[in-house]
Amino acid sequence: MQKTVAQFHALLEDKIKAQNYGESPPELYEPLSYIMSLGGKRLRPILALLGYNLFKDDPESILDQALAIEVFHNFTLMHDDIMDEAPLRRGRPTVHEQWNTNTAILSGDVMLVKAYDLLLDTSKKNLKPLIRIFNICAAEVCEGQQFDMLFETKANVSEEEYLNMIRLKTAVLLGASLEIGALLAEAADIDRQHLKEFGINIGIGFQLKDDLLDVYADKAKFGKQVGGDIISNKKTFLLINALEKAQGEEQVELQKWLDKTEFDSDEKVKSVTGIYDDLGIKQLTEVKMNHYFDKGFEALEKVNCSESEKVYLKEFAEALIDRQK
Repeated sequence: MQKTVAQFHALLEDKIKAQNYGESPPELYEPLSYIMSLGGKRLRPILALLGYNLFKDDPESILDQALAIEVFHNFTLMHDDIMDEAPLRRGRPTVHEQWNTNTAILSGDVMLVKAYDLLLDTSKKNLKPLIRIFNICAAEVCEGQQFDMLFETKANVSEEEYLNMIRLKTAVLLGASLEIGALLAEAADIDRQHLKEFGINIGIGFQLKDDLLDVYADKAKFGKQVGGDIISNKKTFLLINALEKAQGEEQVELQKWLDKTEFDSDEKVKSVTGIYDDLGIKQLTEVKMNHYFDKGFEALEKVNCSESEKVYLKEFAEALIDRQK
């Protein structure tokens, strides 16, 4: 019987609360429970459970593997926050702020170990291909993060380079989550591949939506500062295309804001957003975003199971597409 996303979310939260990552020294293990308790959409483990539930009716049997994906994701967040010198994560102090940087590095390391530990309760038949999928994806996520850091100081980043970066940093883990769920359900290789493609394309669209919301979201709904990417000169899809298309006075104005080290944040956001509006950057981003969403759903249509079995997965993806925060 198909389970709803809400049921999967409840199962995962119960599983997370029941986890004991270790006890001594407490400074090593408390950060694991802390970051896992900060909540979030639990997007990736839910995708694993949905991918499994397309083919088998006992998704509770892979909760350990689904949780391993979420533990790995939060490990990357813990280390990303250190690299970004981020003070907050989901409105709470980041681990390196709550404890210190060295503790956050070491706790992140043991978190990765715990993720692998959660994968061990997998049948002998599926364990090796599962670890291979997990390892390839983990390396790609690190590649994406490295590209993202390199882009901070790179003068010119192309649209193609940016799309590859977000594919690696964000999208491949969504694809791997679905592929792992399908693997554990012993789905056919071709169906696993279609689900992986669905996840990757939805993931790229998901990040492009993030770029768009950072500039154009309703402030009351967004939950964080609108225009943060503009303030920090983050090389998003919007900025990359604006730099390519701006000419004359708009090009001079945009570069002026990128070069300024002291400025009024509201004024910068308003001015750069105005340039985006003049250049049609919002519409351009929406076209690209919807291109990837459409590609994702085309891949999902090829998965060999009934339409009724795809309902919750489709609804989950559509909710991500329609989100306003």
